[in-house]
Amino acid sequence: MASDGDFAKFVTDQMAGAGRATCRKMFGEFAVYLEGKVVALICDNQLFVKPTEPGRALLNRVTEGRPYPGAKPYFLIEDELDNRERLAALMRATARALPAPSEKKRGKKSSAATRSVKSGTSDLPL
Repeated sequence: MASDGDFAKFVTDQMAGAGRATCRKMFGEFAVYLEGKVVALICDNQLFVKPTEPGRALLNRVTEGRPYPGAKPYFLIEDELDNRERLAALMRATARALPAPSEKKRGKKSSAATRSVKSGTSDLPL
């Protein structure tokens, strides 16, 4: 079952105190970003936060779940959704514990054939 945009908006509104929170729709579900880092997933209208030790320390009771078949376990957040301050603290701690996102490398083809096509010449027989 796909998550709905209203739930994703609710989650990002609830964690607004953590910083710049956004969602991006992916395959009918959502990735939740905080300051450019993916910190959680929204699947089947449930919030799954990436597991970190600082996040575990903030939660009273840790419930783990898998956001989709074959996924690693995430923290399934239920009770904390209604507490803006605790959710924001959890998201901040999670974001701080995660590595910075890697820069996407765009490969450049620099072969002789590519250069000659760009220049209008070709080594191919006519």
